[in-house]
Amino acid sequence: MPKKAKLDKEALDYHQFPQPGKISVEVTKPVKTQKDLSLAYTPGVAVPCLKIADNPSDAYKYTAKKNLVAVISNGTAVLGLGDIGALASKPVMEGKSVLFKSFSAINSFDIEVDTDNVDRFCSVVSAIAPTFGGINLEDIKAPECFEIEKRLVEELDIPVMHDDQHGTAVISAAGIINASKIAGKYTEHLKIVIVGAGAAAISCARLYKELGADEIYMLDSRGLIHEGRSDLNHYKREFACECWMEHKEIFENADVVVGLSKPGTFTLEDIKLMDKNPIIFALSNPTPEVFPDEVKKVRPDAIVATGRSDFDNQVNNVLGFPFIFRGALDTQAKEINTQMKLAASKALALLTKEPVPEYLNEIYGKKLEFGKDYIIPKPFDKRLIVEVSSAVAEAAIESGSSPLKDFDMDAYRAELATLLEE
Repeated sequence: MPKKAKLDKEALDYHQFPQPGKISVEVTKPVKTQKDLSLAYTPGVAVPCLKIADNPSDAYKYTAKKNLVAVISNGTAVLGLGDIGALASKPVMEGKSVLFKSFSAINSFDIEVDTDNVDRFCSVVSAIAPTFGGINLEDIKAPECFEIEKRLVEELDIPVMHDDQHGTAVISAAGIINASKIAGKYTEHLKIVIVGAGAAAISCARLYKELGADEIYMLDSRGLIHEGRSDLNHYKREFACECWMEHKEIFENADVVVGLSKPGTFTLEDIKLMDKNPIIFALSNPTPEVFPDEVKKVRPDAIVATGRSDFDNQVNNVLGFPFIFRGALDTQAKEINTQMKLAASKALALLTKEPVPEYLNEIYGKKLEFGKDYIIPKPFDKRLIVEVSSAVAEAAIESGSSPLKDFDMDAYRAELATLLEE
């Protein structure tokens, strides 16, 4: 059997057996006696219902809301598959729920909304929002995703995040912080070229600006985004430079290029023009814009990251969203704001510089040490839940997103350390 056919069959078998799908519901209280039944349902269930009716915040005490996230999509921009529709996106959304549970002990339901109408989509999500402690939007195409997230953040009093935008931004920002240090550069002095102008690209550019970078050039399928163009939506216009430049000039002495487009949208010839110790993030998946081994042939001094697990420095969103939502849920944050995203990026950057536990060296078959080939933590680092979640929680409280007072951070870190022990 050809290798691809074998992998395809393995993937289908994985999703079908021993039962279809990747998630199920577990019961957390005993229901074995008549008394259990009377407490779980009528008449006992009326007591917490009335408590919540009097004080809505009691839902966090008496229901699963405190630890429950909805993964919601309409299937219009699924992974590398494009607009395949709501139902076909369900395996991906179930997979996201698996990652929430596996990496941050957060329960999750996947919800597929069969509409590409922004008004209807927002109406559906707003109507079901009381069920959840947070909303993870997923695989929604641009530019609709910007409007959807904006509306829901404004309408709802629980954290809402479109991970395709902000996950990539948070992880890549952490990588840029560390790569800049290795390259002997300051983030506020970087010349950054972003190839692509979709949801992730816009969010990345915004977060890089928060890091202090103010020289950012963005390219879409028609070239450089500049103020002389009449075809720009207001999201792209936010990053329009003053005037047109030749392609060569854009890459000349650039410190960073971040690819969020498709293979071949920037080339080895572009990379040759870049400054010393160039930082190359080729994040198109599954095929990067350029491959790391090709980059190293023309620029041995480069620091390279991709979105793939078979190369060093994988920019993987699983390093972000489970722990961002963990910190947000545990502080009952009303939103996931810029301060919380930056806190996650900085926590990831700091963790990478710490000595690596031996179990990680064994998992990855080599000694991991902060440097060009290790600028971002690995997904199976058990310290992520403590370091990133607590940083996000602290930022939520300090920024006012969380209403909680007198939060015991030491006790919280100790609690986080036990969540994945079972």
